[in-house]
Amino acid sequence: MYSLLPHYTHIVNWRLKNTYLTFDDEGGLVIKSPEISQEDIERLLIKKAAWIAKTQKRIKAKKGKLPGYEPDAQFYFIGICFPLHFVVSDKTGMEMGAGADHFIMYGKAFTDAMVRTQIEAFYRKEVVSYMSHSVPAWAQKMEVTYGTIKYRKAKRQWGSCSAKNDLSFNPMLMKLPPKVIEYVIVHELAHIRHKHHQKAFWDFVEAHMPNYRDHEAILKTYTPS
Repeated sequence: MYSLLPHYTHIVNWRLKNTYLTFDDEGGLVIKSPEISQEDIERLLIKKAAWIAKTQKRIKAKKGKLPGYEPDAQFYFIGICFPLHFVVSDKTGMEMGAGADHFIMYGKAFTDAMVRTQIEAFYRKEVVSYMSHSVPAWAQKMEVTYGTIKYRKAKRQWGSCSAKNDLSFNPMLMKLPPKVIEYVIVHELAHIRHKHHQKAFWDFVEAHMPNYRDHEAILKTYTPS
């Protein structure tokens, strides 16, 4: 029977009243609960087996996971999957290669962590440049006024709008196709007018981006982390 159960990590939290199933970035199952018996865990896993398998498959299929230092490394930029080539050099950074069909990463030495750090730095630089013109343009169209803009990597969110109308965007947005990035901008700016996800909010989004559902569907195929 044990071989039929999915692998999982169990986190016991005495403050919890119920048992929750969640997943890490790689699709690993995480159980959070008060202290419960092994039999109760097994019954829950059997009951939720189809949902667990479906969810893990969806998470693992998401695009945009950051590569490590590997021969066939590739990463997403503005919705395009580019091969990534490594060149040992005194300089560090990334640039588009000749022909604009690949990227080159420079560094004195490469590790998985170093590769991901450089890609994140590249995304951060690009997202600041992108948002500096796109956010003001959309705010003017939508007739809303925002506060500050910050950039913060998040595991679950692409963007957010605070109660004071300050905006935060995940630099990983630069993985996405431009139209999908624009949707995230419109979505967060719409929260300046409507601090919820009720009908009035979605009507406001649709008024400025009639095909937003198409962009939202694409957004769900990428990982924000």
